[in-house]
Amino acid sequence: MNISSNIYYLNRAKMPAFLDEIGRKTGSNASSIYLPPGISENEIGSRTQAAGNALPEEMLSTAAQSQTGAAAFIGESYNCLVVPPFPLREQVAFTGFETEPLRKLLETDYKIGLVLVHLGSYAVGYCEGDTLITSKVGTGLVHGRNRKGGSSSARFQRRRQNQSTEFINRVCAHVLEHLEPKAKELDYMVYGGPRQTVLMLKKRCPFLKSLEDRELPLLEVPQLRQIVLEKSIDRIWSSCIIEWME
Repeated sequence: MNISSNIYYLNRAKMPAFLDEIGRKTGSNASSIYLPPGISENEIGSRTQAAGNALPEEMLSTAAQSQTGAAAFIGESYNCLVVPPFPLREQVAFTGFETEPLRKLLETDYKIGLVLVHLGSYAVGYCEGDTLITSKVGTGLVHGRNRKGGSSSARFQRRRQNQSTEFINRVCAHVLEHLEPKAKELDYMVYGGPRQTVLMLKKRCPFLKSLEDRELPLLEVPQLRQIVLEKSIDRIWSSCIIEWME
């Protein structure tokens, strides 16, 4: 089946109006299916068919791969898949376009820890809802890679490794300062930056291991400044909307 799709993102402030609009589009033979993460494509296909409307293969794949699950709104005149910023907890189906579970999810002021890191810059923050409560943004000296060979290259690599270790240890100290007092309250953790750098930090900062079960998908972020941290909060709260026509 060939479909034409339109993909875009809406932040927390814009989602209520979007959900209001979905409610006005409901009609005969319309259904809503809420799918938590961890359900296979085959299971999703069976459950959406049982609800009365099948999802196209492309949407099945997107819903199955989402780390936060998805909500499907399927009808004769309008179809969309919403990938929310936080995990859906319950698998449920409705007749018509029912948006209340998404509204409740997005109205909850989750407590979120942010750790964004590149070698040479970092941002650590704690949010309640989409409000940044406390943060620390900084830089550190980590030289770039040396392309020359020989003994000078080996010395340079040792120096770079020492700089990287010192920098990562300093970031870990700021993580402990801002997030450890809130550890029991945190609902979610968000990391941003190159995957290897984030893994390096998590390895050097054992405290973060206790928060592994609360991680949201990794963000791609540029070198860190305060504005990058603030924009990241908006991204964390944004839902992905996929509209399609068959």
